[in-house]
Amino acid sequence: MTLALLLALAALQQRPETTLIHAGRLIDGRTDAARADQGILVVGDRIADVGAWAELSRRARGARVIDLSRATVLPGLIDNHTHLLLQGDITSRDYDEQLLYQSIPYRAILGARNAHRALLQGFTALRDVETEGAMYADVDIKRAINAGEVPGPRLWVSTRAMAPTGAYGITTPNWEIDLPHGVQVVDGPDEIRRAVREQVAHGADWIKFYADRRYFVGEDGILHSQPNFTEEEARVLVEEAHRLGRPVAAHAVGREGLEIALRVGVNSIEHGQGITDDIARRMAQQGIYWCPTLFVGEYVAEGRTRAGNPIWTRMLDFHRQAFQAALRAGVKISYGTDAGGYAWDQPLAREFSIMVRLGMTPMQAIKAATSVAAELLGQQQNFGTVEAGRYADLVAVAADPLADISVLERVRFVMKGGVVYKNEAQ
Repeated sequence: MTLALLLALAALQQRPETTLIHAGRLIDGRTDAARADQGILVVGDRIADVGAWAELSRRARGARVIDLSRATVLPGLIDNHTHLLLQGDITSRDYDEQLLYQSIPYRAILGARNAHRALLQGFTALRDVETEGAMYADVDIKRAINAGEVPGPRLWVSTRAMAPTGAYGITTPNWEIDLPHGVQVVDGPDEIRRAVREQVAHGADWIKFYADRRYFVGEDGILHSQPNFTEEEARVLVEEAHRLGRPVAAHAVGREGLEIALRVGVNSIEHGQGITDDIARRMAQQGIYWCPTLFVGEYVAEGRTRAGNPIWTRMLDFHRQAFQAALRAGVKISYGTDAGGYAWDQPLAREFSIMVRLGMTPMQAIKAATSVAAELLGQQQNFGTVEAGRYADLVAVAADPLADISVLERVRFVMKGGVVYKNEAQ
């Protein structure tokens, strides 16, 4: 066999696989209407072309065909608020038991399982916003996924969230016992700078901090809170993270926590039940994203009320009002569930129905979990829409989610980077 023939055979073997997907209906995450009878040409791990099926199928003869002609195809879904290392914490006891009785390696195994579950539900990218005491295990799960050792979504991880002394569990009245911490405890500007640098050195893509705690309703009827950090401390945290090229997520629920988060210039606000019209307008003006995490509030409210925290029942009304205020103001709302705050056996897509019930159109909700969510991650050139040049991260459902958004809870087809992980649609 000649050298030229050997080289030709080697080049042929290295040629990326070409796949042509026949989409009966396509929601591309960018435009406001679905398109019928579309073709999606995938070469290797990226989309090479999108267009009318009749034309694309003629030009791409010989490609492997995946027939989704009776399905609706969408970009891979993105959840920007998860906790892979948690298995649900309705009450503080649920939380304490995980940190006290499960080793970090055991929790990492469950985290990898959760990542796989998310992928099979159509979530091809996740932002994991802290490990809750499991140190840097989220970085290890991400590395294992990227190396092809375990299946899972693309991950952006926050490692250890930050809170000051006395502001986060686990706690005990016995001062002689040093219990595990659910966060990295930091006090003062110097400790905060060091912690940011440490987290970045260990692989953090985002930095997260707890802006507030102890939520209560004031005489003005507004949801208030006790700030965790001084404004100087919070500002140092954000400035150091931004200096190192890392965006910042702030857990902020009540008025005071939200105010500090806005003043120091965070990139995203998590939960935000206390958002009012004026806060929403400022968020929109500053371009701050919001992950509402609506379903988890409904999931935990009854149990936390029974455990002696009745504010969580009132939180449901505040959350509804906050969501509608954000819609009116044009806040950039990104899909985020707080999975891990509720058990991973619940559908990650349940958030969609609540978003629509509270005033979003189905298309707005879909964009929140595709193009808007990709923008929050700074990945809009890589995924979040179905167009040429993006990763071939695609999902399909049997019916039309614009008519019934709940069908996204029953994803039938999942492709990530050109690799099919699930196909029940043919």
